[in-house]
Amino acid sequence: MGGAKEAAEMAGLSARLDHLQLLSEAPERLAGFYREAMGMTPSRIDRDLWLCAAPERRLLIGRGRSGTLGFGAFRCESAAAVAALRARLERRGAALDPAPTPLFEPGAFAVADPDGNSLLFGERRPVEGDPVAGPAPSARLQHLVVGSDEPETLVRFYADVVGLPVSDKVLRDDSVTACWLRTDHEHHSLAVFRAPVRRLDHHSYEAGDWALIRDWADHFARQGLRLIWGPGRHGPGNNLFIMVEDPDGNRIEISAELETVNGDRPVGIWPHEERTFNRWGQAPFRR
Repeated sequence: MGGAKEAAEMAGLSARLDHLQLLSEAPERLAGFYREAMGMTPSRIDRDLWLCAAPERRLLIGRGRSGTLGFGAFRCESAAAVAALRARLERRGAALDPAPTPLFEPGAFAVADPDGNSLLFGERRPVEGDPVAGPAPSARLQHLVVGSDEPETLVRFYADVVGLPVSDKVLRDDSVTACWLRTDHEHHSLAVFRAPVRRLDHHSYEAGDWALIRDWADHFARQGLRLIWGPGRHGPGNNLFIMVEDPDGNRIEISAELETVNGDRPVGIWPHEERTFNRWGQAPFRR
């Protein structure tokens, strides 16, 4: 990727994680978990598809192998923005498919990364009525993280083909072990971590401030859920966090105070050590 035209196109990219799809062998059970733990109202919208929704957070649950990411869906600001991104990816030789989601307008598309993870880009389809929140604090679906045994290949695809700016990288012996990429002014909406298997690492909801992290931890305690990591503070992104698991083993992060990034910010380089992933203590998943 090079030249003034490509740089201008990247500068114009503005998208946010709108929803994602999780696959599960017990989708009814998983929908019930997100109702109780995440305050998301579930509704069955097809034979094997459930929508779980609350203000600023929604996900689809489909029938399939548990612990599998169906896709991550990023909403663009307009149909023109979707078309411009589609044209850019086609010029770069990316194979595009129709977007398999009922939550985007026609014209949305899907692109698969080298690991087979599917990213969707489209314009959000208006829905009738506001989603009803259950007894859980507020938080916005904000980012998605995948694990890969070849993270550098994924980073090159997301940066050079899709055109996502890199905010920070973690290096060990000059090899990438983690990378955070952004689709707007927030530090990251997508990240890649080195892992022994290719899978969803976690998805995250931005609560906004430390007091809401406390409220979420109290809410999880009332649900009988144990924190599996945190509270802590990441180095890259500088965000506070706690983490729990759903019944399928998908990790859910509640985050707060995520860094915002200027367009000309240089890429940060971090060492592969515990303090990078948790400045307050241990990082059991990231050693």
